[in-house]
Amino acid sequence: MDRREFNKMLALGLAAGLTLPGMAPGSRAAYDMPRFGNVHLLHMTDAHAQLLPVYYREPQVNIGLHGALNKAPHLVGEALLGAFDIVPSSRESHAFTYLDFVAAAEQYGRVGGFAHLTTLVKRIKANRPGALLLDGGDLWQGSATSLWTRGQDMVDASKLLGIDIMTGHWEFTLGTDRVLEIVEEDLDGHIEFLAHNIKDLDFGDPIFPGHTIREMNGVPVAIIGQAFPYTPIANPGYLTEGWTFGIQERELQNKIDAVRADGAQVVVLLSHNGADTDIKLASRVTGLDAILGGHTHDAIPRAIEVKNSQGMTLVTNAGSNGKFLGVLDFDVRDGKIKDWFYQLLPVFADMLPPDQEMAQLITDIRAPYEAKLSEVLATTEGLLYRRGNFNGSFDQLICNALIDELDADLSLSPGFRWGTTLLPGDSITMEDLMSQVAITYPAVTLTEMKGDFLKVVLEDVADNLFNPDPYYQQGGDMVRVGGLDYSIAPMADAGNRISTMALAGRDVDPSRTYKVAGWASVQQVEGEPVWDVVARWLRSKKTIDTLQVNQPTVLGVADNAGLAL
Repeated sequence: MDRREFNKMLALGLAAGLTLPGMAPGSRAAYDMPRFGNVHLLHMTDAHAQLLPVYYREPQVNIGLHGALNKAPHLVGEALLGAFDIVPSSRESHAFTYLDFVAAAEQYGRVGGFAHLTTLVKRIKANRPGALLLDGGDLWQGSATSLWTRGQDMVDASKLLGIDIMTGHWEFTLGTDRVLEIVEEDLDGHIEFLAHNIKDLDFGDPIFPGHTIREMNGVPVAIIGQAFPYTPIANPGYLTEGWTFGIQERELQNKIDAVRADGAQVVVLLSHNGADTDIKLASRVTGLDAILGGHTHDAIPRAIEVKNSQGMTLVTNAGSNGKFLGVLDFDVRDGKIKDWFYQLLPVFADMLPPDQEMAQLITDIRAPYEAKLSEVLATTEGLLYRRGNFNGSFDQLICNALIDELDADLSLSPGFRWGTTLLPGDSITMEDLMSQVAITYPAVTLTEMKGDFLKVVLEDVADNLFNPDPYYQQGGDMVRVGGLDYSIAPMADAGNRISTMALAGRDVDPSRTYKVAGWASVQQVEGEPVWDVVARWLRSKKTIDTLQVNQPTVLGVADNAGLAL
């Protein structure tokens, strides 16, 4: 069966099933994927420690510029539906876009959850002998229990899920000692932790294995691990002291050549670079058959074919929060890939019965913390979400809390892409709050900052997000702001993107000193944990009205398919 015939078969089952708005909960048909080829890779990434099903709203703003203009992954809403032939108002539409989010979430329910994901993994592996489950990192961080257990909850769950190989990013914010303890004591013999681009600072020795070669149905398959290259910059450097990171393009090419020389017939990069970086990398290195990517949380429905000097590399990105599972099949004959098939499956909890063993493990993990997790802090009248290039409503809540609690003129909050979504009328529990702020450097700060330096801060983050060279992008979104209005021109040169900054209707004075509240400094600072500050504010408010989000005025990006404000 070739890919065209396979697609026809799938269209009668999987694709048609997922696009039927009224598909019955619990139906098996949507996930019954016929076997294709003889090399099978399942891929998940950026779960951010979400063991239970969640709501997660996809971005309304994901601007692409220059070579990424109006191309995946920088497509949102109706533009994304049109590019990938997804039926509007369907399950797939809800999974991949923000459109009619509240109504669709109420209709289709929560996504992800490790007990439901386990059922799906077992179902797909059942007719794909030897299939490997790969995780792209950001697995051990993002929830209260992962923080309080120092990642142990996710280590235990990932072993039971059956992850075979992983790489990392936020894992490293647990500190080098804890990461090595987990890799050497918990993962040994269960999960291979790969990162060819992490070296010892003094001698250049590898900290982790860079690759593995597994034989699958008679085909040697090489998996190379690429951890997030900017970890010591995007996160506190003191947490990875003594280790160096980087894209290391030349070293990667050497690694590809070496595994090919050792007989690998399929070579795949398990990457935490971010989608744009992976696309550029795929155009410059040769010999890679696919990059299974993460970091930027982009849910790309189909693989992107990227040409290079010696052929083509597939680039994929599998979303976040356990919401998706990628399935990549290769048909390898006579030592060559003859064909391939890729599908990114949304994980709808109501369509997948929970695996009982995983469900029990999750119950046991949560039991010591259940009372604390379930504390109701307040109720929200509006939709609370995070993901998007600029402010999200949950970030606005955090920013407003910091201003009030610290008596600040304005506030700044990191442009993290992880964090779950709450629907109007939902209770805001401590668990919900922790899903936005659970990090190992949570100190709140109050800093005196002059107006001209505030512009420097915004310009620096804007260049990280909108630099025309993907190798200089670090994958987060724009810093979130409270109390501040500003304009941004993404296409402008570095240092000239930010303008018309104003507080309470008055222009920011470059020479005036302002009190700026913030949290998550990459420097070692003292301060109250952000969750205590925001929880106190929420308890005092009891009800959170629909928030007015401080969205900047975006200039010079008309007709951008990644902007739907």
